[in-house]
Amino acid sequence: MRKRTEFGWMELILGIILTILGIFTMIRPESMLNSIVICYGIVAAVSGITDIIFYVKMERHMGVVPTVSLTSGILSTLLGMMLILCPGAAQRLVIWLFALWIIMHSISRLSHISTVRYFAGNSFGLVSLLLNIVGIVIGVMLLIEPITAVVAFGYLIGLYLTVLGIDSIASALSKMGSDW
Repeated sequence: MRKRTEFGWMELILGIILTILGIFTMIRPESMLNSIVICYGIVAAVSGITDIIFYVKMERHMGVVPTVSLTSGILSTLLGMMLILCPGAAQRLVIWLFALWIIMHSISRLSHISTVRYFAGNSFGLVSLLLNIVGIVIGVMLLIEPITAVVAFGYLIGLYLTVLGIDSIASALSKMGSDW
C-alpha cells in the first residue's frame, strides 16, 4: 500500500468536494447563481451597517473624517439590499467574474502540464490537458454570450466543477499525489 502525503489527501478532499458541488449545481442550476448573489448581498449589507455603526461611534471623537464611513456604509447597505431583493441585477457581473476565474485557473493548470507529466505520467498529463482546454472553452463561452449563458450557467459551472473535481481526484490518486 502506498503512503499518502498531505498533498495527495488535500487534493483528494478538494476533488470530492468539487465533484459533489458540481453535481449539486447541475441538479439545481437556478439556485446556484441566486445563492451566490444573495451571499454577496448579505456581506455588503453587513459591511455597510458596520460602517454606519463605526460612524455613529466615532463621529463625535474624530470630526468629519468618519463621514467617508457613513457614505460607504449607506452605499454598501443599499447595494446589499439591492442584491438581496433583486439578485438578477448582479447575475451578469457574477457570470463574467466566474468566467474569468475559470479561464485563469485553466491557464494556470496548463502551465504546469510538463510537471504533471513528469510526476504523474503522460496519460494523466493528457487528461489534464484536455480537461483544462474544456475549462478555457467554457470560460470563453460565458464571456462571449453572457445572456445566453445565464440559462446554461448552472449547468456549465456544474460541469466545470465536476471536471475540476475529477481532475483533482485523479491527481491525488496518481503517482504525483503519493510522491509529493
